[in-house]
Amino acid sequence: MLTARTESLATGQVPMGGAAATLPLFPPRIGDYRHDADPSLPWPLELAFDYGRVEPSLFAQRAAGPSCGLAAWAPLMPPLTRETNLGEGETPLFEVPALAAWAGIDGPLFLKDEGRNPTWSHKDRLNRCTASAAQLAGAPGVIVASSGNHGASASAYAAAAGLPCIVLASATAPLAMQRFVAAYGGAALAVPADRRWELMARLCDRTGFHPVSNLTPEAHTGHPFAIEGYKSIAYELFRDLGGVAPGCVFVPTGYGELLYGVWKGFEELRALGRIPGVPRLFSCESRIYGPLHRAMRDGRPVAAVGTPDDTTRALSIASPVGGLRGRRAIEESGGAALAMSDAEIEAARARLARAGQWVEFSAAAGLAGLRQQAARAPLPEGPAVCLVTASGMKDVDGKGEALPSTDGSFDHASRVLREHYDLDI
Repeated sequence: MLTARTESLATGQVPMGGAAATLPLFPPRIGDYRHDADPSLPWPLELAFDYGRVEPSLFAQRAAGPSCGLAAWAPLMPPLTRETNLGEGETPLFEVPALAAWAGIDGPLFLKDEGRNPTWSHKDRLNRCTASAAQLAGAPGVIVASSGNHGASASAYAAAAGLPCIVLASATAPLAMQRFVAAYGGAALAVPADRRWELMARLCDRTGFHPVSNLTPEAHTGHPFAIEGYKSIAYELFRDLGGVAPGCVFVPTGYGELLYGVWKGFEELRALGRIPGVPRLFSCESRIYGPLHRAMRDGRPVAAVGTPDDTTRALSIASPVGGLRGRRAIEESGGAALAMSDAEIEAARARLARAGQWVEFSAAAGLAGLRQQAARAPLPEGPAVCLVTASGMKDVDGKGEALPSTDGSFDHASRVLREHYDLDI
């Protein structure tokens, strides 16, 4: 028997920025809502909550036991089923002075390591919410379009919910991601990018499977429950920094759902009187794509990017279209949309590794963005936070590389260490 945590104060679905619930909480509506502000675009939906019933003690507690993870914030989460609790959330926050010096800032720099989640990425916060929605809606399965972290995570949470999962990926999906999906029993298909949306819509229609990713290629809208899971990052930052908000947060950004979820969490804290204002948020995209950066630069609500001439290693943020959510998060917080080259991201990734943090290539975009922004202008007062969105294990392609070898003697080993690693023994 499915059991939903009844503490959720969610009241219904609203268009982004809506003041009142205009749709019931179930069934989740994905990708086809037309807003009076611009009926030409499908506007994203999110959840409304009864904020008057939120207990002040909610943000002072520290999760433990079966209530850990997102369930610790149940009043401000969608209804969550116990079956989908994999212990997501509660990721570590730690200060790294060496990286602050490298980035060129004087104040403290903290990393929030989302690679410690169950499937090694921030997507677990999203999929706890969407898998719960699929269960509570009585869906026979879930379907996702993703070649990376989202597909791996959706497969895990579908498995926990006892539901089959279809993953529409690309032929070039990293081997580590393919193995995640296979291990959880997901059914993965390589699909040409220009056929993915049509196929996903037809599969949803035929099977009744619950879509946990976008259905509209022209303007990313996503699942209305999804971004609510990302709000928990803001709550954890507020609590773990001692009841204050950071001065700024740098977020590796693809479609902008993570960015918006973090903004909404801080905006709720502000509206509930816990912080005086929302920290400045900076989206950190790949320059090869960068739809949010382009949209804001050109004064457009969203931007679609065709197939670029160049390639990027930042596959997890290589998104061809931006979303309205990301733009709002930046504008409302007074932040900015940044775009980095692969060389800038690689430099940040190497520095993170030297500080003991091996992260997915895309996950280093936050630190690269911090360094880029710090070179342009002083950062706001208060701690700076870089979100690290996924573990470096996500980039492993499985091929392996030949290691420098030695005959086992001390002299030969010393010479090899000097020649290959510049280590004098």
